Amino acid sequence: MISTSSPSPSWWATIGSVVAQAGPPAVNLGTAGNYAILAETGITCVPTCVITGNIGVSPAASTSITGCSLILDSSGKFSTSSQVTGEVFAAEYAAPTPATLTVAINDMHTAYTDAIGRTPPNFPNLGSGVIGGLILTPGLYHWSSAVTIGSDVTIAGGANDTWIFQVTGTLTMANAVHMTLTGGAVPKNIVWVVTGAVTAGTTSLFQGVILGKTGITLQTGATANSRLLAQTAVALQAV
Repeated sequence: MISTSSPSPSWWATIGSVVAQAGPPAVNLGTAGNYAILAETGITCVPTCVITGNIGVSPAASTSITGCSLILDSSGKFSTSSQVTGEVFAAEYAAPTPATLTVAINDMHTAYTDAIGRTPPNFPNLGSGVIGGLILTPGLYHWSSAVTIGSDVTIAGGANDTWIFQVTGTLTMANAVHMTLTGGAVPKNIVWVVTGAVTAGTTSLFQGVILGKTGITLQTGATANSRLLAQTAVALQAV
């Protein structure tokens, strides 16, 4: 196993002699953070996928959300689904839903632009994009190519620590591969900002927020402890 080195001292914030945070300043998701899944062109949920949290599509309509058997609420502002523990929003629903979604989509774009534009990286092109088996400590990572995760990877750090993984290509996790969090690290502080397609293989476990320029796919049996925020579509296959 190859371990990454500690982040640059410039990323550490301290209070007295107590380390409060390691890693880059957090990415502000704005109102996009109110959604477990947010997409612009559609969400596919093959039964029996399970979603915890609100989901939304815009500018696409509710017809672009497939596999969830939506039931429109009497208010007309949202729908419900037996597969979603939360509410489902779409661009044609009653006010204020369309305006709320527009703001959330704009916030998603702003977060993506912020995250992909951060410099300089603490870890440039780590492992030449092959990161299975590595221990990823807090910091800003950048790859100028595709990234593959062919074996389990560990994200190690405290509850206040942050990670930004910039991938200027596709991000692919192999079948049955797990991301393990240690030391108190939490998914909301882990951001994967990806210009290409993101694919999590069958029965894999993904950790962290995905800001995707294109599509995000979780294959059959995959689990994501994260938010899936895509500028195109999100596809969830059956659990």
